[in-house]
Amino acid sequence: MGFNCGIVGLPNVGKSTLFNALTATQAAEAANFPFTTIEPNVGRVAVPDERLAAVAAIVKPKKTMPTQLEFVDIAGLAKGASRGEGLGNKFLSHIREVDAVVHVLRCFADANVVHVAGDPDPERDAGWVATELMLADIESLEKRKEALTKKARGGDKEAALAVDLLKRLVAHLDGGRPARAFGLKDDERPPYDGFKLLTAKPVLYAANVDEASAAGGNALSDAAKRMAAAEGAECVVVSAKIEAEIAGLADADERTAFLASLGLRETGLSRVIAAGMRALDLITFITANQKEAHAWTVKRGARAPAAAGRVHSDFEKGFIAVEAIGWREFVELGGEHAARDAGRMRQEGRDYAVQDGDVLLFKFKV
Repeated sequence: MGFNCGIVGLPNVGKSTLFNALTATQAAEAANFPFTTIEPNVGRVAVPDERLAAVAAIVKPKKTMPTQLEFVDIAGLAKGASRGEGLGNKFLSHIREVDAVVHVLRCFADANVVHVAGDPDPERDAGWVATELMLADIESLEKRKEALTKKARGGDKEAALAVDLLKRLVAHLDGGRPARAFGLKDDERPPYDGFKLLTAKPVLYAANVDEASAAGGNALSDAAKRMAAAEGAECVVVSAKIEAEIAGLADADERTAFLASLGLRETGLSRVIAAGMRALDLITFITANQKEAHAWTVKRGARAPAAAGRVHSDFEKGFIAVEAIGWREFVELGGEHAARDAGRMRQEGRDYAVQDGDVLLFKFKV
């Protein structure tokens, strides 16, 4: 089970530059014209986690493995994408395959980098993309309407529920509101999920600023933040150019010094990754022994057997119990044996909801 974020936006907003920096590769060609990226490029990035580092410092494993998040660089969207214009059909199909969306907004002016509308305006630009996605969702729902209506007329109660939901969703989208802002009833979740709506996906905004604005942002990124806050979404300020420079520095001390010279404590990419984890509603647990300290990702609320399955399918099939302790307590006590001697390792069963930062030891039999 993997989790991924699609990087989207209008052409020439810095998507591929951001992707290249995220993955520390040049796999995505960044150029000053639309549709440079035709097939989506995919890259996995390590999720920075001080908790894993602290646990590893206690356990001293041979290997430390952070959890990873996948990013997909998707071709720039053009107006009319919902009608298949430009690379619209490819763009929409690629968005359907990701779990969340990182919407890059251009928050810098540069006469050498063409903007499709002349001057950058993050609110307008975000509205263009959102409109295309909502139009695509409406079309998708309308295509389902006839078949569901026939089933409902035949007495199918689930179809009748779906038809009622569909009509209300179309009206909601027609009003210019994304599906993720729709108020669902509990029994409507199955048909809602089955519709696979583009605008149901969680979104976070990346306000791409010029180098001089990397630390404090600018008026354009401030506008992007206000728009995101009104939607209940996050907005991360990042300078894709600076992040690309940082990615090119192999030495950790060089990176730290470079960041400090810009008035930054951490890279913008670290904030993007953390925001992506929050957008996907993911949490991290840790397994640790002398061979390996490993961070793993699950959906918030995941039960212990599902978490065990992330480590190995046999762990889930033969799950018996799990020993759990919070990472901070694990570190303060000095590791597994000391925690067990102190009686702080809790034994939990199948219904245990894994907590963010748990250190877990699974018991199973094949």
